[in-house]
Amino acid sequence: MATVAQVMVQSLKDLGVKYIFGVPSGNWVDFLTVIQETEDIEFVLVSNEGSAGFMADVCWRLTGQPAACFGTFGPGACNLTTGVSGGYLDRAPMIAFTDEMNDAMRPRIAQMNIDHQTLFKPITKWTTRLKQGKVKEILYKAFEIATSEVPGPVHVGLPSGIGLLENPDEPERTLNISKIPEVDDSVLDKAAAILSKAKKPVVALGITAVRSGVRDLVIEFVKKINIPVVLTPMAKGMLPEDHTCYAGVLNHALGPQVGVTHQQADLIVGIGFDPVELNYEDWIPNVPVVHIDTTPADLDLQSHTLACDVVGELNSSIKRLIAKTEGKTEWNLEELVQRKVKMFSELTAEHGHFGAVTVLNGLREILPQDGIMTCDVGAHLHLIGQHWKTGTPECQLMSNGCSSMGFAIPTAIAAKLSVPERQVCCVVGDGGYYMMAGEMATALRNNLHVVFVVMIDASLSLIRIKQENKKHDEYGVELSESTEKHGEPGSLFGVPVLTVKDKEQYSQALKTAFSADGPIIIEALVDTKDYDNLVLKGNK
Repeated sequence: MATVAQVMVQSLKDLGVKYIFGVPSGNWVDFLTVIQETEDIEFVLVSNEGSAGFMADVCWRLTGQPAACFGTFGPGACNLTTGVSGGYLDRAPMIAFTDEMNDAMRPRIAQMNIDHQTLFKPITKWTTRLKQGKVKEILYKAFEIATSEVPGPVHVGLPSGIGLLENPDEPERTLNISKIPEVDDSVLDKAAAILSKAKKPVVALGITAVRSGVRDLVIEFVKKINIPVVLTPMAKGMLPEDHTCYAGVLNHALGPQVGVTHQQADLIVGIGFDPVELNYEDWIPNVPVVHIDTTPADLDLQSHTLACDVVGELNSSIKRLIAKTEGKTEWNLEELVQRKVKMFSELTAEHGHFGAVTVLNGLREILPQDGIMTCDVGAHLHLIGQHWKTGTPECQLMSNGCSSMGFAIPTAIAAKLSVPERQVCCVVGDGGYYMMAGEMATALRNNLHVVFVVMIDASLSLIRIKQENKKHDEYGVELSESTEKHGEPGSLFGVPVLTVKDKEQYSQALKTAFSADGPIIIEALVDTKDYDNLVLKGNK
């Protein structure tokens, strides 16, 4: 008779799991042995359990297959919650495993014993414990819940000692993913009628649109009626920057310039707009909203009007709306293009100045169009959101629902594991770099060619700017004495480090880095002036 560990690992493999990320424990060794003996599923040791959750998130984003992560009792599980909450708020399914005390010890005082079921309940769609004789049943249910709309993590506790127990035969299982119902035709008729009466509607794209794979339909829709499009940061790549209807990214650099367009709107059409990134009320003018999504609109109805809530399967909704919509809007698209050109011109690097814009420009020039860039949370993310040219959504990976620092480094590693044939780079500030520097060892151990670009400015620049905006003194944001303390080329955990202080050094470092065989770090000592002039300017 197979053991619980054997049935669990085989079930994960059957469900398409290729990677389990984590830091092992004494109880996990029973599962590790089985993983080692099973083809096409691998345990990847990380330096911090939080990384494991981030990595599972990005595996799903790039492959469409959920991954798993693991943390042990107490502190391991607590560390894991950072990455799991990232998946919860960034809408990424994953299976999060943790050790748990067995039934006899669970209610007692014991070393490392905390209630993992309570810990994970608010940051997962479902939390449960693995049971002998119900391993397949629990895991298949976990996958069904995790991948159903809206997707997110599921937590499965592993009671101490369960891995070696014999597991009675269970019936074969198949996944039963619930389908999203299609919208009633009368609702779409109403939406089309509202849209036809609008003179200057604006489309707002969000992460549900990315997840639903409606990029081509959106492009067809906006072209048909000449309607400007704004995007949330995680929807970057849903419309090319050179498209005549592209108006910019909300809530990032030069937000008020994007606002010149959306503040003229007489109707907002949210397509896959998820308020986990940005609430409607934070940016829209006082005009009606048509919300087209898989879930109902989250809108303050005391201050704004929900003209139509189109809730259902997104592909079908957009296809049918295209067929029902006639005529063109009254937008002058030439003016829209001129505003966009002006906005991008302000994101041009100043001659002789080595700052974040120069760093991003150099990276964009050398990274192939299908290359993948992950970025961390900080002032640089606000520049990337507006400035980084993104061909398709998976080419730029960020966290904007959870917005956790430390996201970029582990997800770059996961990206390279998931799509090894593509070039991968990571842009991170020194704050996020310090949090996840240990994962350089993970990249080296797995011999992954990832270029890590670390922008060193010796402070938490985004918080510093917020302090300045509120007329507060700068306090609690200094990461090191100065950028001058960072020195000569060396290595970190065996990963080569190239330190650069100007554009010429940086250009040469990029060439060296992208021709390397394994991981490499470019430490760019940047001036923060770019941030001061461009980010946290509001939306209106």
